[in-house]
Amino acid sequence: MTERLETDVAIVGGGIVGGSAALFLTRMGFKVALLERDWCGAKASGVNYGGVRRQGRPPEQLPLSQRSHAIWGRLPELVGIDGEYVRSGHLKLARSEADLASLVAYNKKVEPFGLGLEIIAGEAFRARYPALGDRAVGGSLCPEDGHANPRLVSPAFARAAAKAGAVVREQTPVDHVERTGTGFLLRSGDSLEIRARILLNCSGAWSGRLAESFGEPVPLSSAHPCMAVTEPLPRFLDVNIGVEGGGVYGRQVERGNVVVGGGRGFALDADRARPARNAVLTLMGEAVDLFPQLRHAHVIRTWTGVEGYTPDRNPIIGASATTPGLFHAFGFSGAGFQIGPAVGEALAELVRDGHSSAPLDAFSITRFAKADPALSVAAPAGH
Repeated sequence: MTERLETDVAIVGGGIVGGSAALFLTRMGFKVALLERDWCGAKASGVNYGGVRRQGRPPEQLPLSQRSHAIWGRLPELVGIDGEYVRSGHLKLARSEADLASLVAYNKKVEPFGLGLEIIAGEAFRARYPALGDRAVGGSLCPEDGHANPRLVSPAFARAAAKAGAVVREQTPVDHVERTGTGFLLRSGDSLEIRARILLNCSGAWSGRLAESFGEPVPLSSAHPCMAVTEPLPRFLDVNIGVEGGGVYGRQVERGNVVVGGGRGFALDADRARPARNAVLTLMGEAVDLFPQLRHAHVIRTWTGVEGYTPDRNPIIGASATTPGLFHAFGFSGAGFQIGPAVGEALAELVRDGHSSAPLDAFSITRFAKADPALSVAAPAGH
């Protein structure tokens, strides 16, 4: 027998964005149904590196990122756990004078946003971070950035939404969506049918399928970041580390394990990926170059995931240009963990008020149609 539900808002995708949107909408008094085909927080939101950083983001993302920074500070109040969230500081390393100059330029560019960045170089850098190897010549520190455990934090938003009254259905793939006269009709096989006035597309690397079904194709590609974690080691690293220009990144958790990331895994199919052996070996070689303490450490686990990337590495956030009542939030290009809660709150504002207090114009889905006329197609009949 088919179960039928009527709700104000249906959300497809139970990652940190969909889960936080469900939580904020429910707290605003909306009836919400959150549908996740796997387990909430099990995809990119739950298998990422765990960096919670504002530093390094393009200026157009910083208003949302700053807003999210405040939400992260209320994590226990919102979701009932601290998620191992630590404001350890985020240190972006420069491996050359050119890298250092780039960090200085970025510091000046984002100064109006109040990140409190500090450039450290030369002997002052060596004195402050003696445990780092000789490869770095300096760095930029954002003192209140940090890291958290994505396996704990991401599903916690969906659980908090359910506790607040949202209908949360896991292991529930959405295989049919259509626009109706009063909103949207969603079906999961023959077991569930949902009618909703509003639809939020938050399904990560798979969001492009839903967008395209409403006449909004997006050049969204998938990538598979390679990550590894070592056995517990004596404490030597108290900041979250990144590298100017890309490459390895690392952090040490309270238990002593060192989490590192960099390079790419490979796809098994559209839904699954694996770390590439050569990528792991390269990653650990680069990690040892920055962190000599890892030279003889045992790697106890490697993993990857499936992340959605846009050509300009900015997400798609906001209203559909073809379909009233449809809102998108996807394409975070490997940087959605920190910003996700603020995106969920912004989506809730869009539903309630028709606009968000955060500037979202830079993230409009229409920018791709403008860049490539071939991507601009008419909406399917009935949408």
